[in-house]
Parts: sequence; structure tokens; C-alpha cells
Amino acid sequence: MRKTKVPLSKWIARCIHPVDVTALDRSPEDIVCLVDDDPSVLKSTERLLDSDGFSVRAFSRSEEFLVYATSHQVPLVVLDIWMEHITGLEVLARLCALSPLTRVIVITGRDDLAARVTAMQIGLVVFFTKPLNENEFLTAVHDGLRLAKGL
Repeated sequence: MRKTKVPLSKWIARCIHPVDVTALDRSPEDIVCLVDDDPSVLKSTERLLDSDGFSVRAFSRSEEFLVYATSHQVPLVVLDIWMEHITGLEVLARLCALSPLTRVIVITGRDDLAARVTAMQIGLVVFFTKPLNENEFLTAVHDGLRLAKGL
């Protein structure tokens, strides 16, 4: 993983406030939701997104994300496929009903052709296999948010 510098103002804000104050200041269109049940992947992906200037709302359980998505605008979600309880494919299906304009980037540890085809039929932005190519992933996130904003 590449090292990136965190702007001093962001670092100070984190030291003073335990919550991510930048997420509170941003509009909902600028927040990326991240759903993964693997704590290490969740944390590393959150750091990567944060290092590129994104505000992230992270969820370790797909159920919590779905509750959030019922009452919040979700322009882009980065979603793991193979999770306990509710799989990413189930989340995709439910999300289509809740928020059909949400852009989705799928990440998975297994390149399962059937899962890939199913996910793409539902309509996502990009499908990545872990470990992620950081530059390609960040480009997909930027593109997904741009599409979500209609630009």
C-alpha cells in the first residue's frame, strides 16, 4: 500500500474530534459508503479513500448499510460480495429498489464468474478482485461519483 500524506488540517481535526468532521461538512453527494465484513479490508479501503479526499461512511454489516440507505442519499457504494448474513448480491438487489440511481463498485476476494455476471446484470460501475489496484479503484470511485452527480 502506498503512503500518502494526510493534510495537516485533517489530521488536527481528527485529533480534536474523534468523528470525521469532514463528512459532516460535505454534501451527501461527496460521501462514499463502504460495506465489507472484513475489518482489515474495511479499514485499509477506508484509509485509501480518505487519503484521496473522500469522506467515507463505513459499514461492517450489510444490514446496517441497508437501514442507512433507506433514510439517506447514497450516490456511491463500494460493496463486498461475500459477507455473512446478507451477501453483496442481496444488498445490490435491495439497493436497486431503494435507490436505483446509486452507483455501485463491487469488490471481492474471489473472482466468481456467476457472481460477476449477476452483479453486472444488476448494473454496477466496476467489479474489482482483491487485492485492489489502488489507482484503478480510485479512478472508478471518481468516475462513479461523477456519474452519480450527472456530470
